[in-house]
Parts: sequence; structure tokens; C-alpha cells
Amino acid sequence: MAEEKRPLAGGKHLEYLGKPLVRQDDTICYGDMSERCILILEIFSRDEKTGLPKTVLVQVVDSQDPNKIIKQGQKDGLYNAFSMGLIWLERALASA
Repeated sequence: MAEEKRPLAGGKHLEYLGKPLVRQDDTICYGDMSERCILILEIFSRDEKTGLPKTVLVQVVDSQDPNKIIKQGQKDGLYNAFSMGLIWLERALASA
């Protein structure tokens, strides 16, 4: 089966490790939509004093069907959530 190649979104966007990183409000999406799955981080709460993310939902979802959750968890802090999510995403892409 031929691999589908989608065009990149117009305009400038941030990339991390060669994959798009997009944020809208309290939702961060990371990954290439032409791959099997992507990482979604949802910020649920923020620290009252600093305003930094406190509670973050981490999800690895199917890129073709975002309602299909492959792995899900919760972490304190954006750094911890993104680090864990990157590992989960790598493993999910390797198992494909």
C-alpha cells in the first residue's frame, strides 16, 4: 500500500526533532500527521503564582481517527508530560 503524503500547513510553524509542534490555547499537538499516531498534551490546571502548567493530560492518538486513544496518562508539569509523551509516541510508532 502506498504511503500517503500530505502537504505541510502553510505559514511558519515550530518544529521539534523534525516534527511539527502546534499549540492552540491549552492544547499542544506534536507529530507528523502522515505517520500512524501523534501526541496531544492538554493543560488542565496552572500554578496560581507562576501561571505555569501544573496538571497535564498526555495522549497518544491515531492520526487518522483522533477519537482512537492509543495511550493516555496524566503528569504534573509540562516538561514531565512532554518527556513521557515523547517516549510513548516513539514506542507507538516503532510498533507500527
